[in-house]
Amino acid sequence: MAEFSPEAEDLELMTRVRRGDAEAFTALVERHQRRVVGTIAKMLGSPNEAEDLAQQVFVRVWKSAARWEPNAKFTTWLLTITRNLVFNEVRRRGRARLVPLEESDDHAPREFADHSVVAPNDALAAAELEQAIDAAIQSLAEQPRMALILRRYEEMSYEEIAGVLGITVPAVKSMLFRARNELKIRLAKWIDESS
Repeated sequence: MAEFSPEAEDLELMTRVRRGDAEAFTALVERHQRRVVGTIAKMLGSPNEAEDLAQQVFVRVWKSAARWEPNAKFTTWLLTITRNLVFNEVRRRGRARLVPLEESDDHAPREFADHSVVAPNDALAAAELEQAIDAAIQSLAEQPRMALILRRYEEMSYEEIAGVLGITVPAVKSMLFRARNELKIRLAKWIDESS
């Protein structure tokens, strides 16, 4: 049996899914679940909610399989669905008001520190830097954040990102340039300290 490229294998699996093949669908989910969950977690800043939204992505893939056309790479189509659901979730969150289950006198969220383990200064600094990077990424607008995540964490090409976002390659490059500059500004404190 000849070996398939990942794109050819996705095409074969999706063609079978289109015919209602549940085993092919399971194989597609297994192949791409990590990518979808990781992208969603980075976009929302919440790994806990990523699993639920990823399930919705794959449900949408199953339900849309009959209308799928192999015009572009499967991963581009998959991440376009992911993008749409994530953007909808971000908008829904913006409209929803969060009400705490239990209000304290000062209305500040309660934080619980684990005092049983004392981390070395380097580990604390690395954790703080990671939090600062995540916060800076979360501060970006939806499209630039998605472009940055797809480029940095999913290692997608400019062409693939353009396909997912529905924009041109020069627009992707420009968007990434501006996003990186914005991150440099937001992380200047950390950059200066490490120099």
